[in-house]
Amino acid sequence: MTNTVLAAKPLAITMGDAAGIGPEILAKAYREQPDLLRNCFVVGDVGTLRRAAQVVAPGGQPPLPVAVITAPDQVCEVPPNCIPVLQIGESVEPVARGVVSRVAGALAGRCVEWAADAALAGQVCAMVTAPLHKEALAAAGHPFDQFPGHTELLQDRAARFLGRPVSEVPVRMMLANGELRTVLVSIHMSLRQAIEALTYANVLETLQITHGALSRVLGRSPRIAVAGLNPHAGEGGLFGREELEVIQPAVDAARAGGIDASGPWAPDTVFMRARNSMEHVGEFDVVVAMYHDQGLIPVKYLGVEQGVNVTLGLPLVRTSPDHGTAFDIAGTGRADASSLIEAVRMAKMLATEAGSDP
Repeated sequence: MTNTVLAAKPLAITMGDAAGIGPEILAKAYREQPDLLRNCFVVGDVGTLRRAAQVVAPGGQPPLPVAVITAPDQVCEVPPNCIPVLQIGESVEPVARGVVSRVAGALAGRCVEWAADAALAGQVCAMVTAPLHKEALAAAGHPFDQFPGHTELLQDRAARFLGRPVSEVPVRMMLANGELRTVLVSIHMSLRQAIEALTYANVLETLQITHGALSRVLGRSPRIAVAGLNPHAGEGGLFGREELEVIQPAVDAARAGGIDASGPWAPDTVFMRARNSMEHVGEFDVVVAMYHDQGLIPVKYLGVEQGVNVTLGLPLVRTSPDHGTAFDIAGTGRADASSLIEAVRMAKMLATEAGSDP
C-alpha cells in the first residue's frame, strides 16, 4: 500500500448510509473513545449526526454536541467532547431509518468521493468508511449505480487521480481482527463469476499486493497461506484442477520472487492453522482466500465487532468496520461501535506505517 499523504493531517470518517447505523456508531465512538477520535472528523450531514447523537445519549445525559467545520484543518479548533462534521452538499431532510433510500444512497456516495479526494490530495492522513447500503447506492443512479460497493468506488476514484485505467489500479480486500487476517482474490461478484475470475494472474497479483502491504505493517515478510478453491484443495485433481493449473503455479511464481507463500492448503483447515490466539500461535500471518465468503466467514465468525476491513493497493489508507448498515436495529441505539473504533485505530496505525502521523 503506497500513500501520498503528508504528516500531521486529520483523519476523515464517512457517515455511511443515513438510514442505517453508521451515524449512531459514529456518535457512540466519539462518546466512548474521545481521545482516539481526537483529530478525526465526520464527512456527512450535520442534522443526521445530531439526531444520531440524541439516539445514543445515555438516559438523563445530553447528547454530544455537533461542531460544524468547513475544512479538515479546522478539526484542531473543535473543543473536546464534540463531534466535528463537515457538511457535504445541502442538508438533507431526515430519512426513514431502516428503509432503502435513494437520497441516503447518493449522500453516502458523495461522502466517500469527498473523503477519497481529500486523502488523495493529502488533506487527510486516512479515511474510515461507515457502512453504506449497496441497494441504496444503486438506487442513487449515476455515477453510483456502477459501483457494487466502497472498494470499487475508491478504486475508480484512485484511478482518476492517477490518470490510469481502473485495470491498472488493482486493489484487494483484507479483513482482519486480533486473531486472523484474510485477503480475497475476488470480492463482490457471484460465486460462478468468482470461479471464472480465478486466474494465475489474479492469484499472483493478490500475493504481491498482500506481501507489499503487510511487509510495511509487520516490518518483515509476512507468512502467506494460500487456500485452495476445491474441497481438500482438489485432492490432487480428483475434485477439480484449479489448484494444479492455476493456484500452485501462482504460488511457485510468488516464491521465486521472494514472497513467503505456501499452499494451496485445504480451505476447511487453513484458517484454523492461521488463527492466532492465547491457546494457539498462528502458523501464518495471513490467508489468501479465493473468493468473498470463503475468506470472510471465518473472520466474521470470530467476532464482527472486532473485525476491520482494509483496502490494499490504493494510494491512500482506507479501513472500515466489518459489518453492514444493520437496518433492522437502526434508530434503536443498540448498535455496537467496537468495529468502527478498531477501524479508526487500524487506520491511524497504517497511516503512521505509510509515512504519516495522524
